[in-house]
Amino acid sequence: MAAIVLVLAVLVFAAFCWDVAQGDSQIPLSRVLDVLTGGGTRSQRFIILESRLPRALTAVLVGAALGISGALTQSILHNPLASPDMLGITTGASVGAVAVIVGTGATTGFAASVGAPLAALACGLLTAALIYLLAWGRSRTGDSGATGLRLVLIGIGVNAVMVALLTWLVARATLVDAMRAQQWLTGSLNSVDKSKLLPTTLALALVIVVALVSARTLAALRLGTETTRVLGVRIQTQQALLIGAAVVAASVATAAIGPISFVALAAPQIARRLLRTPGEPLIGSALIGALGVVAADVASRTLFPVDLPAGIVTAAFGGPFLLYLLVRMNRKATLS
Repeated sequence: MAAIVLVLAVLVFAAFCWDVAQGDSQIPLSRVLDVLTGGGTRSQRFIILESRLPRALTAVLVGAALGISGALTQSILHNPLASPDMLGITTGASVGAVAVIVGTGATTGFAASVGAPLAALACGLLTAALIYLLAWGRSRTGDSGATGLRLVLIGIGVNAVMVALLTWLVARATLVDAMRAQQWLTGSLNSVDKSKLLPTTLALALVIVVALVSARTLAALRLGTETTRVLGVRIQTQQALLIGAAVVAASVATAAIGPISFVALAAPQIARRLLRTPGEPLIGSALIGALGVVAADVASRTLFPVDLPAGIVTAAFGGPFLLYLLVRMNRKATLS
């Protein structure tokens, strides 16, 4: 398993360097490595370090955040469809950011660099709290709490409401603001700058710390309610903590570049199959997520005649993967 994780890390670094090499002028990978290790000419350092490096680093951070977020939600809720974008958390965060964009008409400055990310984080957390409260109830055994299936079903319903709210915000906006909002909603790395790197890095670091500290608890939560209770785990408290960490990761990733579909859904499932683990691995999911977003950014700029947003590329590949999961789950239900 360690060897596969190492290979994934090498692939992420290779894709990162390849992403940095792309642009109006192609830079050889050897030059990219030279600049990253402190060499290169002044013009090369400016192009790579100032212009292209923030974009590639943001792609890595956003992908890793989405991968960890998906791994946490799927592990806690015992459902491969339980990802932030399927539960409505990503859409809720998008509502906050689009409200700021439409309300202020800003794509740069304080409102865009601070207001939109804060609004996205706040609305993502509020959406998750709403889903959790609506899912709260009493199970067949008489225990109070929010069950995984109930959270997924209510999350899908809340997601539909948030999509409608997004549509209403864009429809009532001026033509210019609507175009700005629609461009952000495609999940593009074209407008990334240094200002978004620090908050994304800090949020991801916080989520990783919480996830690693709670690794044993997360493993216990995968065993089922009865076994987890016997082990002395406070189920609802730990669920709320870990789901909160997943929401922060997904909301910050959405605030950085807009909604990126299906990465949080697919990355943990791919990592689980590659590493052959009983649950969704956190580090493997982060690496697969980072690789997916960086590869999507590279593909969007090299495989198509126009520069497509990375979110469109991930949606094109993620849709078939969602169908695969649905068919697989249907077969398991039929056999059981």
